Amino acid sequence: MNKINEKLIRRLKIIEGQVRGLQDMILKDEYCIDIITQTSAVKQALSGVEDVLMENHLGTCVIHQIQKGKEKTAIEEILKVYQLKRK
Repeated sequence: MNKINEKLIRRLKIIEGQVRGLQDMILKDEYCIDIITQTSAVKQALSGVEDVLMENHLGTCVIHQIQKGKEKTAIEEILKVYQLKRK
């Protein structure tokens, strides 16, 4: 496994723990604002995973596509990633 994948797996395990914590908070009927605060942390953590994936994709896969003469595919993927990230 490469360094980037190791980093992503580590982050996803942390997020998994956060989601389990959210489930416990709901089961314990904890204060809504505390739960919302934690959901916000999970969203930010997932956004960080997306950022690493996008950076890696743009720096490797898209470059390889361009080098192989598949500029149209590369541009389509860049635009798709951009649109997904804006949501």
